[in-house]
Amino acid sequence: MLESEQYGEAKSLLRFLLNCQGEEKRHYEEWNNLLAWLEVAFPTFEGSHGGIHTFDPDDEGDENSLREEALNPAEYDESYVQQVLYIMQHHPVADQQILALERAAYLQHPAVDETIIGWLTGNPLHPALQFKALQCLKKRGVTGTISLERLGEHVELEVEATPLSMDDFPPVVTRVVERVESVTEVIEASLPHFAKELWKECLQCLYGTSAYERLRTDDDETVDCYSAALHQVLELSLYGRVNDDDVRETYGITDSLRFRYEQACRSLRQIAQFKLDGDGG
Repeated sequence: MLESEQYGEAKSLLRFLLNCQGEEKRHYEEWNNLLAWLEVAFPTFEGSHGGIHTFDPDDEGDENSLREEALNPAEYDESYVQQVLYIMQHHPVADQQILALERAAYLQHPAVDETIIGWLTGNPLHPALQFKALQCLKKRGVTGTISLERLGEHVELEVEATPLSMDDFPPVVTRVVERVESVTEVIEASLPHFAKELWKECLQCLYGTSAYERLRTDDDETVDCYSAALHQVLELSLYGRVNDDDVRETYGITDSLRFRYEQACRSLRQIAQFKLDGDGG
């Protein structure tokens, strides 16, 4: 829901969960913390059963303007700016850090850019959180090159080149996920959805690395290798097992492509392991 900006529905779900019984105490604490942040960050967003406002993309007016209005209050003081930046840097829940970055994108304050850049370049953050910070900087109009450690590699990235949506990535990105969707939809109806979400996470982590540059080659063999790798990691993530022979046969991974395929598998498995280990930065 947060990824798709359904903030009102997320608040409704969290309220429901907090009224449920039998869960571990830490779950209630996390839900309560996240709900408290959403109430502050998106006060005008409510779910279909809320009482303030249901965000409808078909409403009159520019969607971006409505979003900016929700994220950027008319007035804020120094303590508010510092609170947003503190949550971005120190909150133990990655979702809260991401929401803080969403707010920071619209803060009009001279210390924001420097603080985000210092935090981004000076801390061992999860690669997906790094990507969200790069997106925030781009939205703020920051330009220039930033040096980072990503997936064990030293990379230099131009802030202004950071994709803000899936449409900003090269066309090969869509080719890969569409290939996996067409294969998995006949296996189980829900698999294409999970494939799309996993691929989005992978791209956020791969961006700027050598694995991403190999993907950008954008030929049929590259699509075969990354599609097969995505399928393999999808099944491993969901079921804990996969028949690699079947995957390679399905996507036409011949002996000549075996090395490139296994390279892609290692990269995507590394990202899945990051998520499994809960390394949120």
